[in-house]
Amino acid sequence: MFKVFGFYKFLKVKSLKKNKDFLQKFLKSNNIRGTIIIAKEGLNGTISGSIKDIDKTTKKLKSLFLFKQFDNSNESKSKFQPFHKLKVKIKKEIVPMNLIINAKDRNVQTHLEPKDWNKLIKNKATHIIDTRKPFEYKVGTFKKSVNPNVTNFRDFPKYLNKLNKNKPVAMFCTGGIRCEKTSVHLKKKGFKNIYQLNGGILNYLKKIKKNESLWKGECFVFDNRISLKHGLKLGSHSMCSGCRMPIAPKDKRSKKFEEGVSCPNCYDNLTKTQKSRFRMRQSQVYKAKQSGKKYIFQKEFK
Repeated sequence: MFKVFGFYKFLKVKSLKKNKDFLQKFLKSNNIRGTIIIAKEGLNGTISGSIKDIDKTTKKLKSLFLFKQFDNSNESKSKFQPFHKLKVKIKKEIVPMNLIINAKDRNVQTHLEPKDWNKLIKNKATHIIDTRKPFEYKVGTFKKSVNPNVTNFRDFPKYLNKLNKNKPVAMFCTGGIRCEKTSVHLKKKGFKNIYQLNGGILNYLKKIKKNESLWKGECFVFDNRISLKHGLKLGSHSMCSGCRMPIAPKDKRSKKFEEGVSCPNCYDNLTKTQKSRFRMRQSQVYKAKQSGKKYIFQKEFK
């Protein structure tokens, strides 16, 4: 069993290159996979490993960067290693929005726990915003939520500028970090009633029972689990090898679906050459399976 740990922390980080190199070696020596982003404004990541190695890593992160608690974190389990490799990256921002913030900027008082969130979004006057990308929204979202249809998070402020400042605004994302920055942006623009789902969708699905839930569908995650359901159990979605987009079981019943090649989202956009190349790749996956070997494009849980 693997433990999956997602987290973020806003704090001043110095010596980015030095910290990156140290973390890379430490994580590799402790069999940790996943991605950690380091920037001058803080840390953001999702990693996976044994329970013992993840616990050791979280302690090391706190001691290395001198803090006691993460701003937010989430834990889930996986029967397989959901990441192919380890990546430690240095970025300008831990979430790209052309807005550098510090810990003091955070609107912690407007973070709502799941039960309070349910009360807020039942209010018809509340403008509910899904701050994630359109393909994530398609996999699952809250009832009556609006997706700005923004593929690049840096463009998100353009949508926010159109909102009514007098209406309550409720925002959510996977783990909370995208809303942290959005909340700061709206406060600077003069919005008074800004709220966000504390810990994001993952915290909600972990704490709210299905019969009390206002969530529809599943939650897309950026690892080989693809999607999660209530209780953070493995979802039903898989990944199209042609366009790298999540696909539901119903998509697999389409004539445009071909294992390892295409799905309804990309079938009409792929060239004959691309489809031919993908078929060759998939045949190698099948051959590897038959011989009991693993192939680079083969997902570890299949």
